[in-house]
Amino acid sequence: MKLHQDSSGALNTVTGYGAGYVDINLERHTGSIIVMPEKPVISWPVSSFEALSPEHFALLIEPAPEVVIFGSGERLRFPHPRLTAALAAHRIGVETMDFKAACRTYNILMAEGRKVAAALLIEG
Repeated sequence: MKLHQDSSGALNTVTGYGAGYVDINLERHTGSIIVMPEKPVISWPVSSFEALSPEHFALLIEPAPEVVIFGSGERLRFPHPRLTAALAAHRIGVETMDFKAACRTYNILMAEGRKVAAALLIEG
């Protein structure tokens, strides 16, 4: 009999999403969040794409993921390079995609055991 460890239950997984919300492990979030596989979900204090600042992305330096998946909202919008420069200086990659694609991509990378963070913009 082979036993396989199933660690997926302990990891933060996107379990649903839609207009104005994302569910992480079946818990609904209606504001922007930062999610990583093994850390608590944190509120990301940004309510619109236009309000993004370098400080918003700097919150991702200390956890030191390999890559940040930035969900830019309902449509694909790329942040100005000055906003993510601190991440690049710390050799943290940033991939930008729309909110739905970011949720799916985060789940794939998380399931592969990658050190990933998702910064999901939910505009209110």
